[in-house]
Amino acid sequence: MAKVYTHMTMSLDGYIADPNDGIDELFEWYGAGEESVDSANEDVEFAVDSNSAELLREFTGSTGALVTGRRLFDLTDGWGDSHPVGAPVVVVTHQPPADTGKWPNTTFTDGVEAAIAAAKRIAGDEDVVIASASISAQALDLGLVDEVHVSQVPVLLGEGIPYFANLKNAPHRFDDPVVVQGKRATHLKYVVRR
Repeated sequence: MAKVYTHMTMSLDGYIADPNDGIDELFEWYGAGEESVDSANEDVEFAVDSNSAELLREFTGSTGALVTGRRLFDLTDGWGDSHPVGAPVVVVTHQPPADTGKWPNTTFTDGVEAAIAAAKRIAGDEDVVIASASISAQALDLGLVDEVHVSQVPVLLGEGIPYFANLKNAPHRFDDPVVVQGKRATHLKYVVRR
């Protein structure tokens, strides 16, 4: 059954980027192994350990749409309209870019609920992945998330952009995690309790 889940790489102290949007300390695990995992974006390569490779292949093989925010979309220049997971992207924004035709695989929508609904339509029987800290928190508060995935890396950033901040309807409760030990990351999957 298709699900909606969040996935971010996070430091031990809960950050998904440093204060300057830096991710180098966090994304080391994407190149810490010998096993190559295909990416839909020719500019992105994955070389990870076998456990992480299995996880990445599951992500890329089951994702029908990815939801993100305008900030991350702008930081990545829309991944050149080819996100590494190989799925269409839905961007939550109050103000779409003037040149939306530059991204034919991207849908721009206003509001988290509308974005998740659009992503579900696009994904069909496949999963919807949320790759944005702010959108993840809002979707959790709205009861739209089935699972929370964290690739936790062994670093303390001290400050930065938190994965979950400003939750309005906390606490959110989860089942015990499924744990996959990778090289330079421990991958955690939490099912949201309803």
